[in-house]
Amino acid sequence: MPEQAVIILVMGVSGSGKSTVGGLLAERLGWHFIEGDRFHPRENIEKMRRGQPLTDEDRAPWLEALREAIERTIVGRTNAVLACSALKRAYRERLTRGHEGEFAVVHLHADAATIRARMERREHSMKPAMLDSQLATLEPPGPDEAITVDVTQPPEEAVAEIRRRLGV
Repeated sequence: MPEQAVIILVMGVSGSGKSTVGGLLAERLGWHFIEGDRFHPRENIEKMRRGQPLTDEDRAPWLEALREAIERTIVGRTNAVLACSALKRAYRERLTRGHEGEFAVVHLHADAATIRARMERREHSMKPAMLDSQLATLEPPGPDEAITVDVTQPPEEAVAEIRRRLGV
């Protein structure tokens, strides 16, 4: 954990609880919350609604928009929690490049059955059938890159664990 984290990147596959845990974490810390899904171009949302996995090419404008939001946040010295799938190491590196010391990364993890059940209970552009493509794309971060939090526990407990482990 950096001395003063400006951004905590909460990452994981769809249905892992990024929005729920990330939003709650931001609330508890009194930090700004950045919902990564809101930065997807309309084309990406429509593609996901049709059940088509996104490609690296599809994700490029989304990652660029997130990168711009991150830059504004860092320049403004506004602490924030960013909920973003960031499935590949290259995506995480793109988001944090040049500001690695101002980021902490939290990987939300649960077994596939738990995540699929969550996805089936919610309204979202990412359909449960696409979980397999998310899991295939995921490059789990190592302990040198992130802390991993088991999100089969209630969101409040996950937030408490994140705060304890990051010291925030």
